[in-house]
Amino acid sequence: MRIIEKISEMQQQSEAWRRDGRKIMLVPTMGYFHDGHLDLMRKARSLGDISVVSIFVNPTQFGVGEDFDRYPRDVDRDFRLASNEGVDVVFLPSSQEMYPEGFQTYVEVSEVTKPLCGKSRPGHFKGVATVVVKLFCIVKPHAAIFGEKDFQQLVTIQRMVQDLNMDVEIVAHPIVREPDGLAMSSRNKYLGAVDRERALLLSRSLHEARRLISSGERNGEEVLRRVREILDSGGDMKIDYVELCRPDDLKEVSSIGSPTLLALAAYLGHTRLIDNCMLIPKE
Repeated sequence: MRIIEKISEMQQQSEAWRRDGRKIMLVPTMGYFHDGHLDLMRKARSLGDISVVSIFVNPTQFGVGEDFDRYPRDVDRDFRLASNEGVDVVFLPSSQEMYPEGFQTYVEVSEVTKPLCGKSRPGHFKGVATVVVKLFCIVKPHAAIFGEKDFQQLVTIQRMVQDLNMDVEIVAHPIVREPDGLAMSSRNKYLGAVDRERALLLSRSLHEARRLISSGERNGEEVLRRVREILDSGGDMKIDYVELCRPDDLKEVSSIGSPTLLALAAYLGHTRLIDNCMLIPKE
């Protein structure tokens, strides 16, 4: 496995692969890999000839007071895990390499970034869209894989690629969960034993929403009430949002007559967790 730190070197290598007719798959990450990341790498290897994993904790998607400085990092461990999965290249740029002095160009996707995480993390998706465009220009992938746990991010990237006529296929990958149901996240490392147990209320509330839908419930407010009730039982858990949305544009809905995204976010101490599921009513 090769490690590339310079943008020019990554671009030259990608151009050579393209000339050779190789299909390049990109897995963008912020590192500190868990099994969810490794599953994305396996998917990349199954779909293309070359797999590139980027590791970059992107400062422009963190707001004031967020966890940029303490975000978990362990690149040596990441290298070992990526190598074991047969990754061809890890692209590991520095912040100075990605945002040199004088940098002043940003990409902003307007409407789909306003609800959900966009309300409490202003500027976050502007940073996400900008760094993803840069990675596309640097790695030149034919396709890139994004996990559905960050569903709003996925929709944002899909919208951006469509609007800007970018020649990159966006591949969505299902949420990968721990055996007890907790969605895998690098931020799970922050959780102590008590909060780790409380965090299971997120997936349990989603399970209850699915049960309600399968039993015939279509009233969105009743589903949301029950989800909030379960989350509120967590004591110190603070709900950021619980919302029902159309999965294509994230517009809020009040009834569930077609596939509907149930998205939620909550704080356990200083740790912010997100999760979601698709509610699919029976015809």
